[in-house]
Amino acid sequence: MISFLTGFVASIQHVVTGPDHMAAVTPLAIDTRKKSWLVGLGWGLGHTVGMILIGGLFILFKEILPINSIAKYSDQIIGILLIIIGSWSVLQTYLRYRNGNSKPTHSHSHEHPHIHSHEDIATHDHAHSHKIVVKNKSSAAFSIGIVHGCSGFNHLLALIPTLALPTMRQSVWYVIAFALGTVTVMITFAFIMGFIAHRSEIRNQEKFLKAFTYIGGAAAIIIGTIWLAGCGI
Repeated sequence: MISFLTGFVASIQHVVTGPDHMAAVTPLAIDTRKKSWLVGLGWGLGHTVGMILIGGLFILFKEILPINSIAKYSDQIIGILLIIIGSWSVLQTYLRYRNGNSKPTHSHSHEHPHIHSHEDIATHDHAHSHKIVVKNKSSAAFSIGIVHGCSGFNHLLALIPTLALPTMRQSVWYVIAFALGTVTVMITFAFIMGFIAHRSEIRNQEKFLKAFTYIGGAAAIIIGTIWLAGCGI
C-alpha cells in the first residue's frame, strides 16, 4: 500500500510541476470541448508508455544505448511539437473568427433546408465528423505523451524508487500507481480546459473563448521556445 501511495503522489508531483505537460494538452483539450478528457487520457497513456520504454532501455542496455542523447533529442522534439501545436491553435482560432464563425473548425453549418430527413443527415454527418476529430486529437495526444515520457532524466529519476523497493511486487505496484496518477491528473486537467471552453461556447461568451484559446496556443509556443533554448538551439 505504501509503495502504491508513493507512486501515485510522485506521479501527481511530476505531472503538475511540468509546464510542458500542461502546454501540450491545453490547445487540444480546448478545441475538443466536451470530449476533452479523451485528450488527457491519450496523453497520460502515452506518457506512461514512453516512461516504461525509456526506463526499460536504461535498465537493460544502459552500457550500450546513448540514453543521454536520446533524452536530449526527445526534449528538442518536445519543444518543436509544442510550437507546432500552439501555432496550429492560434492559426485555427484566427481563421475561425476571421470568417465570423466562432464554432470549432470541425463544426458544420446548420443552414440546410428545413426537411426532417435532411436534418437527420446533417446531424449524423456532424456527429460522425466530431468523432473523427476527437479520435485524431486523442491519438495526437497519445503520440505526444510517448515523446514526453521518453524525454529528460526526470522520468528516469521518477522510476528509480522501483529499484530500491525490496520486492518485485512492490515495484510493480509503484509503476501502476504512477501510471494511474499520471492519467488521472491529465484527464482532470484536460476535462477542465474543455469544460471551460464548452460552457463559454454555449453561453455565447465569444470574446472570452477567443482569448482563452489564444492564450492556450501562445502558452504552448512560449514553453516550446523555452524548451528549445534549454537544449541549446
